[in-house]
Amino acid sequence: MIKRKLGKTGFEISPLIFGGNVFGWTVDQATSFQLLDAFAEAGFDSIDTADTYSKWVPGHKGGESEAIIGEWMKRKGNRDDIFVATKVGMEMGDGTKGLSKSHILSSAENSLRHLQTDYIDLYQSHTDDPGTPLEETLGAYAELIKQGKVRAIGASNHKAERLAAALETSKKFGLPAYQTLQPNYSLIERADYEGGLEQICEKEDLAVINYFPLAAGFLTGKYRSEKDAAGKARGHNVTKYLNERGFRILDALDQVAKKYQSTPAAISLAWLLARPSITAPIVSATNLGQLKDLIASVEIELDADSIKLLNQVST
Repeated sequence: MIKRKLGKTGFEISPLIFGGNVFGWTVDQATSFQLLDAFAEAGFDSIDTADTYSKWVPGHKGGESEAIIGEWMKRKGNRDDIFVATKVGMEMGDGTKGLSKSHILSSAENSLRHLQTDYIDLYQSHTDDPGTPLEETLGAYAELIKQGKVRAIGASNHKAERLAAALETSKKFGLPAYQTLQPNYSLIERADYEGGLEQICEKEDLAVINYFPLAAGFLTGKYRSEKDAAGKARGHNVTKYLNERGFRILDALDQVAKKYQSTPAAISLAWLLARPSITAPIVSATNLGQLKDLIASVEIELDADSIKLLNQVST
């Protein structure tokens, strides 16, 4: 498998990252282990999670996803072979959140404990925190990097102006800089990323590891009506796409998928992988069949006509 450079970090990762938000939520530990085994056996080496996953499940406090990943790595003895990305900053349910120095340092210790490791490959600001000075946030990361507990840092859910301000702060104060961006980006969610973030990432050579590359499942084609979405775990996230533009995109995906004897999901990911600024989409699966479909996307090289069609219908 051809790996991709993770910006200026010096790391190279597989072209897909497993999204650990499903661990401890829509899949139990045993199924999580099966999925991770299959992902690794197929040659992929990167996992993304967050301290807040999956606090929304009744009885959970957050850290459940990290704990499953940590236990899997312990049992497999493969920590050095896996690129682990996690995040800090979202509401943890007990009132703690944000990117203050104290919260970042304490949260990092919790994540390290859950992951059963002494270092995090990529530690990300899960969301912007305008209430904390950027130099305080980046200074906290500097301490963690100096201690060897974090190898690189990244940003998630940041607007273009705030990402630019953070990068400028790093230069001004000689602090570690964000090396990656994790935006919500897909064939149907293009405006925010392409509206300014992409330009910054290309200029500063930031790696882009986008989440919701299949728009919470809409781009798989399985949600084509309100009835399809009813009762599904992520159903509320896809109903906004059930409109003329959404159906136009699905029709184009069906057309291209037929051409390549593939699926809408694989074609959606292939479209992302063909975009120069995208490093590795973050994908999730709840069963081995879904995972096999996602993995197949890395073998698809879309021709210019297919990319042009998908670009036109999703503009």
